[in-house]
Amino acid sequence: METRDKNQPIMYLPLPNAGRVKFYIPYPLKDKREAFKKLNTSYYHPHQKLWSIVNTESNIALAKELFGDQLRIEQLKPTPKMPKVVLTEKIQIELDRNHQKMVLKGFSQSTIRNYQHGLSEFLSYFESEDYRSISKEQIEGFIFYLISKYSISEQKQNLLINAIKCYYEHTLEMPREYYTITRPKKSKNLPNVLSEAEVRLILNQPKNIKHKAILHIIYAAGLRVGEVIRLRVTDIRSDDGYIFIKDSKGKKDRHTVLSPYLLELLREYYKKYRPSYWLFEGQDGGQYSAKSIQNIYRKAVKETNSNPWSTPHTLRHSFATHLMQQGVNIRYIQSALGHASSKTTEVYTRVLGISNKTLKSPLDSLFENTIFDESKK
Repeated sequence: METRDKNQPIMYLPLPNAGRVKFYIPYPLKDKREAFKKLNTSYYHPHQKLWSIVNTESNIALAKELFGDQLRIEQLKPTPKMPKVVLTEKIQIELDRNHQKMVLKGFSQSTIRNYQHGLSEFLSYFESEDYRSISKEQIEGFIFYLISKYSISEQKQNLLINAIKCYYEHTLEMPREYYTITRPKKSKNLPNVLSEAEVRLILNQPKNIKHKAILHIIYAAGLRVGEVIRLRVTDIRSDDGYIFIKDSKGKKDRHTVLSPYLLELLREYYKKYRPSYWLFEGQDGGQYSAKSIQNIYRKAVKETNSNPWSTPHTLRHSFATHLMQQGVNIRYIQSALGHASSKTTEVYTRVLGISNKTLKSPLDSLFENTIFDESKK
């Protein structure tokens, strides 16, 4: 990427088949930046300090009109991809030890998978070294190398740091004080949130009732994808009016709201699929996969022309934000989301006024008087 003029906006020509077009907007151009933020599908990439919009002729025309003759156009050079790790015997031995230790410590499968992948990159980089003798400065140098060469995101940086920390403290059983790596500052961006109209379109898109029920339960109860796939049939406590979430983030159990509208949908789903143990079963009768849920969501977003940068987790953010807009007490929302600290939940209050109110799922406001059972219509 060429050196930027500090006061000149830049549009980087997208690579073939790129879904988005990226822009550099200088800090002094506050009004232009605020106007760009209001464009449909605008998004900020904090690790690159660039903005982007979906790659369409109409969007590009709007951006060019916004910046006028100030806009400079450059070719965006692709960031090199990190090479695939070759698992030598030395690396595999350490990965196996680390895997065993994480299983014994009760780490979730997703955490184990992510940590193992990150650790393999670290072990490969330092393969010629004695892993026990690697210094804090060497580790920081490794992270800096990945940032400078591969532009890894803040999320990737934190994942690597946590994976390395786990390896040294749990697998190698080295003292906790040995490792005090500098972490990137947490982004203060607000969570990505959908409007109620967008949520309604996305939830109604699937024709398959299982797919529909999965998207509805994420939004209706503010669940994480991992919590959805671990739901058992017995976790829907219809008599008591709540959903039981076992072993959520931090290995904590919790209760969350059971929407009457959702309960009716789940009953119709149950009549058709008759799940035996897991509420949502895969084709072989085991747990439904997170990837399948992501595919369902991506299809719904594409078919409804909704925010392409949203994910299934955006429905959870939207659940919390829409409850805030209804005036629900933050403590109820904190409990429903399973946040250990109210400070985590307070991110949703930054632009909203709050007052006390009893908890009601926002799903019921969206679909009042809708009936799933055809015999009741």
